[in-house]
Amino acid sequence: MRAMALGTNRLPLALLGSKVNVPSISNLAGYHLELGAGPEANRQLQRRLMGEIADRQSSSGKLGAAAANLDFLRKTALTALTSADKLKEVTASYKPAVTYPTNGLGEKLKIVAQIIAGDLGTRVIFVSLDGFDTHAQQAGSHQALLGELSSAVRAFFQDLKGHSLDERVVLATFSEFGRRVKENGSLGTDHGAASQVFVAGPTVKGGLYGKHPSLTDLVEGDLKFHTDFRSVYSTLLSKVLDWPAETVLGGSFPMLDFV
Repeated sequence: MRAMALGTNRLPLALLGSKVNVPSISNLAGYHLELGAGPEANRQLQRRLMGEIADRQSSSGKLGAAAANLDFLRKTALTALTSADKLKEVTASYKPAVTYPTNGLGEKLKIVAQIIAGDLGTRVIFVSLDGFDTHAQQAGSHQALLGELSSAVRAFFQDLKGHSLDERVVLATFSEFGRRVKENGSLGTDHGAASQVFVAGPTVKGGLYGKHPSLTDLVEGDLKFHTDFRSVYSTLLSKVLDWPAETVLGGSFPMLDFV
């Protein structure tokens, strides 16, 4: 698995692709495939799939479209079976180096740490923190949400550091919407345009990148954005994942210096 979404019932738009299928896993306990009598049947199926794939690779001639699709399905099934077994093994043996906060994001990031420790080859893991759509009574809920975010991220990197894995990880946050500057009539704020991105990790050069947003120089009540989000993605793709950013983003965008 090159990427995965964790703790969500459907695949987020950020991980949709035309050529790559990304699994969306609501919880690790449900990510397993047991056929027939159980684990032994799984192993037999894995051996059979490996044999069929090997036969295809050793046979001469070009595969037809139907055969190629079937071969892709075999490889996908084999990957799912082997990764499910590996995840089960990792989660059973992993011992967190710290105590995570008892909140939703903390539980998700603890599982992410387990997956990283399992070294499954997963490069991108998506988790989400819901509740920021605060149109009313915003102050209290926003404070609680930021507290959950900060406590979970702190524990996550402390845990990774305890396993000497922290320098392999860069964490980035984004939101699907910004917020208006002016308070509405319900002690909240409505949807806006510009928003912020937090990037964290030992290899990240801390600081503010771009101009500090003005609360008075606005565009129809919205903050003025100063950095194209595609520049942020281009930086992460190229400098962290070593992936061709232009292919993913459909163009070239200036990179930033935060990593």
